[in-house]
Amino acid sequence: MVKAADMLIARRADTRARADFATWKMMAKLNGLSALPPEAQEFLESYKNLLARMSEGEASEATIAAIYKAYYAEMGGAGTPPDVRPRPAEPAADNVTAFRRPAPKPKKSVSFGAATFAGTQKRPLPVALIFVCLVVVYVGIRLYWR
Repeated sequence: MVKAADMLIARRADTRARADFATWKMMAKLNGLSALPPEAQEFLESYKNLLARMSEGEASEATIAAIYKAYYAEMGGAGTPPDVRPRPAEPAADNVTAFRRPAPKPKKSVSFGAATFAGTQKRPLPVALIFVCLVVVYVGIRLYWR
């Protein structure tokens, strides 16, 4: 029986192993193999050896499994590492509906003469009234400072 703590360690180790392997593989493709730690270089060498004997997918999974076991032990997992590979997804049921865009809403009339915007009755403030208010504020400030 696998303890919850060991399962948590196993998931972390598996996630880290998959991420590290992808990173190492990309660095090897970009001629950055010498910048990797010696442990990573050893795993990539074993990957190349496995690649000569099996397909790329199988070699990748075998290498990830080896990295996973090493990380599991390093993170303090007890015993043999549990299997944490994701299960294949079940096919979707037939009752799934396709996404449809909602029907476009009809636009309301926009009339600038009577100032009706989207069906609301707003009266625009006349420019002269705004100007008068600014003059009153200016004169009030000037009189206040004298």
